[in-house]
Amino acid sequence: MKKTVKLMLLTAIVFGVWSFTKTEKAIDNGYKVGDYVKDFKLENIDGKMVSMSDFEKAKGFIITFTCNTCPYAVAYEDRIEALNKMYEEKGYPVIAIMPNNVKVKPEDGMKYMRARAEEKGFTFPYLMDEGQRVYPQFGATKTSHIYVVKKTDKGNMVKYIGAIDDNYQNADEVKNKYVEDAVNALLNGKEVDVTETKAIGCSIKV
Repeated sequence: MKKTVKLMLLTAIVFGVWSFTKTEKAIDNGYKVGDYVKDFKLENIDGKMVSMSDFEKAKGFIITFTCNTCPYAVAYEDRIEALNKMYEEKGYPVIAIMPNNVKVKPEDGMKYMRARAEEKGFTFPYLMDEGQRVYPQFGATKTSHIYVVKKTDKGNMVKYIGAIDDNYQNADEVKNKYVEDAVNALLNGKEVDVTETKAIGCSIKV
């Protein structure tokens, strides 16, 4: 019995260290504010491949790593949709990317993504990070995890990283709308005041 308990504790410690290390590695190797984002090509729910380069008239992007199954991500779905409706025509469309391993989270698979998008009436691309190649490049660790990027002559530059706002539980009680503030500043030719916040959500499943 004692051996079993010790083994369970050791396993928990090793798993905890591994998880922490993996998360820290993603953060260390991911994009920072001021970095240029490498373009990607991922499958959308309509079967078409989507890249940032497809949006020729865009001034930048609101990129969110999200999924169907995380309660935090679900709580933010309506606000993500609202962001797209607010900023797509102004040049900052939303691109949503589902980063989870579907073997671990089958309910985040493509057919479920399609069903969720139809149910919620998503007006933005909802892409599958097949092979989980893109989210580590960004350094995303949560669903949701937001990156606001601006098109420049040198490429798409990261201008904000973190949470959508400061209250995932109740949209009516939000005091700081981080993404809105960042995009509004960029549209007005100003610098973003708050460039990074802590992303709130479920860990990305690997």
